[in-house]
Amino acid sequence: MGASWNERRRERRVKPGDGKPLKPFRWWQMTRRSLLAIALPVGGGLSATYTVEVKHGGDPETGVVRARLYRDGLCEAESKLPARFPVPGGTIEVRRSEVGMRRCHFVADDGRETRLVPDPRSGEGRRMNFAREHPGASALIGAVSVVLLLIGVGLNLLQAAQPISEIPAIAESWGTFESPLRLPVWLNVTLGLGAALGATERAMRMRYHWLLDSGAGT
Repeated sequence: MGASWNERRRERRVKPGDGKPLKPFRWWQMTRRSLLAIALPVGGGLSATYTVEVKHGGDPETGVVRARLYRDGLCEAESKLPARFPVPGGTIEVRRSEVGMRRCHFVADDGRETRLVPDPRSGEGRRMNFAREHPGASALIGAVSVVLLLIGVGLNLLQAAQPISEIPAIAESWGTFESPLRLPVWLNVTLGLGAALGATERAMRMRYHWLLDSGAGT
Protein backbone atom coordinates (compact mmCIF):
# COMPACT_ATOMS: atom_id res chain seq x y z
CA MET A 1 0.00 0.00 0.00
CA GLY A 2 1.29 3.48 -0.86
CA ALA A 3 2.08 5.83 2.00
CA SER A 4 0.36 9.21 2.19
CA TRP A 5 2.26 12.50 2.30
CA ASN A 6 1.73 12.73 6.07
CA GLU A 7 3.01 9.20 6.59
CA ARG A 8 6.12 9.86 4.53
CA ARG A 9 6.73 13.08 6.47
CA ARG A 10 6.55 11.18 9.76
CA GLU A 11 9.02 8.60 8.48
CA ARG A 12 11.46 11.35 7.43
CA ARG A 13 11.62 12.79 10.95
CA VAL A 14 12.72 9.47 12.46
CA LYS A 15 16.27 9.81 13.80
CA PRO A 16 18.78 7.10 14.67
CA GLY A 17 18.70 5.98 18.29
CA ASP A 18 21.61 6.23 20.71
CA GLY A 19 21.94 2.46 21.17
CA LYS A 20 21.31 2.66 24.91
CA PRO A 21 19.62 -0.33 26.57
CA LEU A 22 15.95 -0.22 27.52
CA LYS A 23 15.50 0.43 31.23
CA PRO A 24 13.16 -1.90 33.15
CA PHE A 25 9.69 -0.67 33.96
CA ARG A 26 9.09 0.50 37.54
CA TRP A 27 5.73 0.49 39.29
CA TRP A 28 5.76 4.24 39.96
CA GLN A 29 5.92 4.90 36.19
CA MET A 30 2.42 3.52 35.51
CA THR A 31 0.92 6.82 34.37
CA ARG A 32 4.17 8.43 33.18
CA ARG A 33 5.65 5.82 30.87
CA SER A 34 4.27 3.42 28.27
CA LEU A 35 6.06 0.33 26.97
CA LEU A 36 4.57 -1.79 24.19
CA ALA A 37 6.24 -4.56 22.22
CA ILE A 38 5.86 -6.92 19.26
CA ALA A 39 7.99 -9.73 17.84
CA LEU A 40 8.57 -9.48 14.07
CA PRO A 41 10.30 -11.83 11.64
CA VAL A 42 13.53 -10.36 10.28
CA GLY A 43 14.52 -13.09 7.81
CA GLY A 44 16.42 -16.33 7.92
CA GLY A 45 13.90 -17.83 10.31
CA LEU A 46 14.85 -15.26 12.96
CA SER A 47 12.70 -12.72 14.80
CA ALA A 48 13.38 -9.55 16.77
CA THR A 49 11.44 -7.86 19.54
CA TYR A 50 10.55 -4.24 18.81
CA THR A 51 9.56 -2.15 21.83
CA VAL A 52 8.07 1.35 21.78
CA GLU A 53 8.72 3.61 24.76
CA VAL A 54 6.85 6.87 25.39
CA LYS A 55 7.58 9.03 28.43
CA HIS A 56 4.47 11.17 28.81
CA GLY A 57 6.20 13.91 30.77
CA GLY A 58 8.51 14.63 27.84
CA ASP A 59 12.27 15.09 27.77
CA PRO A 60 13.62 16.80 30.91
CA GLU A 61 15.47 19.44 28.85
CA THR A 62 12.90 20.32 26.18
CA GLY A 63 9.58 18.93 27.43
CA VAL A 64 9.03 17.37 23.98
CA VAL A 65 7.31 13.99 24.11
CA ARG A 66 9.07 11.47 21.88
CA ALA A 67 8.65 7.83 20.99
CA ARG A 68 11.72 5.61 21.08
CA LEU A 69 11.99 2.32 19.24
CA TYR A 70 14.12 -0.47 20.72
CA ARG A 71 15.20 -3.59 18.86
CA ASP A 72 15.99 -6.47 21.21
CA GLY A 73 16.43 -4.00 24.06
CA LEU A 74 18.68 -1.43 22.33
CA CYS A 75 17.48 2.00 21.17
CA GLU A 76 17.37 1.90 17.36
CA ALA A 77 15.37 5.06 16.52
CA GLU A 78 13.42 7.96 17.97
CA SER A 79 10.87 10.45 16.69
CA LYS A 80 8.55 13.23 17.73
CA LEU A 81 4.90 12.25 17.90
CA PRO A 82 2.98 11.20 15.96
CA ALA A 83 5.63 8.70 14.89
CA ARG A 84 5.92 6.17 12.07
CA PHE A 85 8.88 3.80 12.37
CA PRO A 86 9.88 1.63 9.39
CA VAL A 87 10.41 -1.98 10.54
CA PRO A 88 10.72 -5.30 8.68
CA GLY A 89 7.44 -6.05 6.93
CA GLY A 90 5.76 -2.69 7.56
CA THR A 91 5.73 0.23 9.99
CA ILE A 92 4.93 0.90 13.66
CA GLU A 93 2.59 3.87 14.13
CA VAL A 94 2.49 5.72 17.46
CA ARG A 95 0.12 8.47 18.56
CA ARG A 96 -0.87 9.84 21.95
CA SER A 97 -3.46 12.13 23.48
CA GLU A 98 -2.95 14.56 26.33
CA VAL A 99 -3.62 11.81 28.89
CA GLY A 100 -1.88 8.78 27.45
CA MET A 101 -1.53 6.44 24.51
CA ARG A 102 -3.92 6.75 21.62
CA ARG A 103 -2.46 4.28 19.12
CA CYS A 104 0.51 1.91 18.91
CA HIS A 105 0.08 -0.53 16.01
CA PHE A 106 2.21 -2.50 13.60
CA VAL A 107 0.85 -1.90 10.09
CA ALA A 108 2.00 -4.60 7.68
CA ASP A 109 2.81 -3.83 4.07
CA ASP A 110 -0.50 -5.47 3.06
CA GLY A 111 -2.46 -3.18 5.41
CA ARG A 112 -3.10 -5.63 8.26
CA GLU A 113 -2.82 -4.03 11.70
CA THR A 114 -1.66 -5.55 14.99
CA ARG A 115 -1.65 -3.66 18.27
CA LEU A 116 1.57 -3.89 20.23
CA VAL A 117 1.33 -5.68 23.58
CA PRO A 118 1.81 -3.46 26.65
CA ASP A 119 4.26 -4.31 29.40
CA PRO A 120 2.22 -6.12 32.09
CA ARG A 121 3.53 -3.72 34.75
CA SER A 122 2.43 -0.59 32.85
CA GLY A 123 -0.92 1.13 33.20
CA GLU A 124 -2.03 -0.23 29.82
CA GLY A 125 -0.87 -3.73 30.74
CA ARG A 126 -2.61 -3.74 34.10
CA ARG A 127 -5.82 -2.47 32.51
CA MET A 128 -5.63 -5.18 29.84
CA ASN A 129 -5.12 -7.89 32.46
CA PHE A 130 -8.05 -6.56 34.48
CA ALA A 131 -10.27 -6.69 31.39
CA ARG A 132 -9.24 -10.28 30.73
CA GLU A 133 -9.79 -11.42 34.32
CA HIS A 134 -12.92 -9.35 35.08
CA PRO A 135 -14.71 -8.71 31.75
CA GLY A 136 -18.00 -7.65 33.37
CA ALA A 137 -16.44 -5.12 35.72
CA SER A 138 -14.20 -3.90 32.90
CA ALA A 139 -17.19 -3.25 30.64
CA LEU A 140 -18.96 -1.36 33.45
CA ILE A 141 -15.92 0.83 34.10
CA GLY A 142 -15.65 1.54 30.37
CA ALA A 143 -19.32 2.58 30.22
CA VAL A 144 -18.90 4.88 33.23
CA SER A 145 -15.89 6.49 31.55
CA VAL A 146 -17.96 7.29 28.48
CA VAL A 147 -20.76 8.79 30.60
CA LEU A 148 -18.30 10.98 32.51
CA LEU A 149 -16.77 12.23 29.27
CA LEU A 150 -20.18 12.91 27.71
CA ILE A 151 -21.11 14.99 30.76
CA GLY A 152 -17.82 16.86 30.45
CA VAL A 153 -18.35 17.52 26.73
CA GLY A 154 -21.91 18.73 27.38
CA LEU A 155 -20.80 21.14 30.09
CA ASN A 156 -17.99 22.50 27.91
CA LEU A 157 -20.42 23.14 25.06
CA LEU A 158 -22.85 24.96 27.34
CA GLN A 159 -20.08 27.08 28.85
CA ALA A 160 -18.64 27.92 25.43
CA ALA A 161 -22.02 28.77 23.89
CA GLN A 162 -22.66 31.86 26.02
CA PRO A 163 -19.46 33.87 25.24
CA ILE A 164 -19.69 32.87 21.56
CA SER A 165 -23.29 34.10 21.39
CA GLU A 166 -22.18 37.47 22.79
CA ILE A 167 -20.00 38.20 19.75
CA PRO A 168 -21.74 41.25 18.21
CA ALA A 169 -22.33 39.77 14.75
CA ILE A 170 -23.78 36.57 16.22
CA ALA A 171 -25.80 38.40 18.87
CA GLU A 172 -27.40 40.67 16.24
CA SER A 173 -28.37 37.73 14.02
CA TRP A 174 -29.31 35.08 16.54
CA GLY A 175 -29.49 36.74 19.92
CA THR A 176 -27.51 35.74 22.97
CA PHE A 177 -27.59 32.43 24.78
CA GLU A 178 -27.70 32.17 28.55
CA SER A 179 -26.68 28.84 30.01
CA PRO A 180 -29.51 27.28 32.03
CA LEU A 181 -26.99 25.59 34.33
CA ARG A 182 -25.58 27.32 37.37
CA LEU A 183 -23.44 24.65 38.98
CA PRO A 184 -21.59 25.26 42.25
CA VAL A 185 -17.82 25.37 42.03
CA TRP A 186 -17.38 22.09 43.91
CA LEU A 187 -19.61 20.26 41.45
CA ASN A 188 -17.82 21.75 38.44
CA VAL A 189 -14.50 20.62 39.91
CA THR A 190 -15.86 17.15 40.69
CA LEU A 191 -17.24 16.69 37.20
CA GLY A 192 -13.97 17.93 35.70
CA LEU A 193 -12.00 15.42 37.75
CA GLY A 194 -14.43 12.69 36.71
CA ALA A 195 -13.94 13.54 33.04
CA ALA A 196 -10.15 13.49 33.52
CA LEU A 197 -10.37 10.04 35.14
CA GLY A 198 -12.60 8.83 32.33
CA ALA A 199 -10.14 10.06 29.72
CA THR A 200 -7.23 8.40 31.54
CA GLU A 201 -9.10 5.09 31.78
CA ARG A 202 -9.81 5.16 28.04
CA ALA A 203 -6.19 6.05 27.27
CA MET A 204 -5.07 2.95 29.20
CA ARG A 205 -7.21 0.93 26.78
CA MET A 206 -5.96 3.04 23.85
CA ARG A 207 -9.51 4.04 22.98
CA TYR A 208 -9.97 7.32 21.18
CA HIS A 209 -12.90 9.23 19.72
CA TRP A 210 -12.50 12.70 18.29
CA LEU A 211 -15.47 14.08 20.25
CA LEU A 212 -14.91 12.38 23.61
CA ASP A 213 -11.14 12.34 23.76
CA SER A 214 -10.19 15.35 21.68
CA GLY A 215 -7.85 16.74 24.34
CA ALA A 216 -5.35 17.72 21.66
CA GLY A 217 -4.20 14.32 20.52
CA THR A 218 -0.67 14.25 19.06
